[in-house]
Amino acid sequence: MSVTSTGSLASAISYRVNQPITPEDYIDLLQRSGLAERRPVHDRANIAGSLAASNLLVSAWHGDLLVGVSRSLTDFHQSCYLADLAVDRTGQRSGIGLELIRLTREQLGSICKLILLAAPAAAEYYPRIGFRHDERCWILERQDPLGVPRTQDDTHGGPTR
Repeated sequence: MSVTSTGSLASAISYRVNQPITPEDYIDLLQRSGLAERRPVHDRANIAGSLAASNLLVSAWHGDLLVGVSRSLTDFHQSCYLADLAVDRTGQRSGIGLELIRLTREQLGSICKLILLAAPAAAEYYPRIGFRHDERCWILERQDPLGVPRTQDDTHGGPTR
């Protein structure tokens, strides 16, 4: 599926649903978006695996250049985890991210929730576009032991992706 936007800067952007994306294009976008500092861009196999396992990819293209992606994992009915929202810095604040999210939601069922973990630099963006903050999220990093209780001080800190 391909959709062409009708906005000013966005008029040159075409949006595609589940268009294959190469790991190289994705890594390049992550670097141009600022999200590379939070993703293992040095590990091509990891990036390739993430792309292959994602069952909903909405992408924004300026000609042959990937300028935005909403990469999600979803059951399409109850929940959709938006794992990455990346927009080239030159296209940020132009509506590309909002359109990527809108097209992502368009693929989902009527009661499907869209869930994400915001990068610290983007935390103020999501409430501005309608997301509600929910404090019920819990994270278990790969190196964290399972079955070992957390102390009160240890339950609210730590880096997240």
